[in-house]
Amino acid sequence: MAGTSRHDREMALNAKRKLKECSDPVEKLRLQCLTRGSSGIKALGKTFKIMDDNNNRSLDFKEFLKGLNDYGILIEKDEATAMFQHFDRNGNGTIDFDEFLTALRPPMSKARKEVVMQAFRKLDKTGDGVITVEDLRGVYNAKHHPKYQNGEWTEDQVFRIFLDSFDSPYDKDGKVTKDEFISYYCGASASIDSEVYFILVMKNTWKL
Repeated sequence: MAGTSRHDREMALNAKRKLKECSDPVEKLRLQCLTRGSSGIKALGKTFKIMDDNNNRSLDFKEFLKGLNDYGILIEKDEATAMFQHFDRNGNGTIDFDEFLTALRPPMSKARKEVVMQAFRKLDKTGDGVITVEDLRGVYNAKHHPKYQNGEWTEDQVFRIFLDSFDSPYDKDGKVTKDEFISYYCGASASIDSEVYFILVMKNTWKL
């Protein structure tokens, strides 16, 4: 649902429109990501992962600037500095990019969050707070997938690709945590203005 091009196009136009009157640096960055569609924030995470040479999941200012630059975010240096300082809560000169990406997520209303959590609970059959291939058996139907139908992929491969779309871009481990699931739908939610419609789509998608 989130990847539907119509919603992504609408969201990109929306974000471009809002960018013109936006002055808050964090909101500006969020909107620049959303002009790339619902997975824009996730893709920025991927770029930062590449920057993170020592794999410590944090970025110094130079890495932060380079990441924004490589992702094609147009930002003045003083604006980038203000943003970096906003996220560098303890003032040690680095930011935790998991926290940073969480803060960039578009906010979701209580009603939307509730329906996303209903879907998560339904998919997490074992109730351990993580969705795995095992959880998807009998809940998600792989048989309609064209690559399953033509024999290219097994059922498990369809499940795995499905999970990868929700998974963190820098940590595709075939396990989707509650946080990753919510993060995915924050992007999707931002592309759908109508609360009623978002809830309806979720209910239909997951048969809630």
